[in-house]
Amino acid sequence: MVEEATVREALKVVIDPELGLNVVDLGLIYGVDVNDEGKVSVRMTLTTPGCPLYATLNEQVEAAVRPLPGVRTVETELVWDPPWNPDMMSEEAKRLLRWGIR
Repeated sequence: MVEEATVREALKVVIDPELGLNVVDLGLIYGVDVNDEGKVSVRMTLTTPGCPLYATLNEQVEAAVRPLPGVRTVETELVWDPPWNPDMMSEEAKRLLRWGIR
């Protein structure tokens, strides 16, 4: 069975094309669940509800996770609660985007 940490690491290849950073460090991945049958469920959000990139990011999430050993199916769920905000980014992402740096 694939581990949640392995899935999260694989998701780091999924890059938000507008910000140029991966969805994990941007804080867009709200949860990863893996069951015994190899089903991986990824709960994610977008930076804004009107973001037109969901279909693209969804495809990239599936493409990143599906090849992992033990994965049989990948399901993504788009959620809006809690609403994303820049404080959800990793410290590295904040540094790269100069968020909060004066």
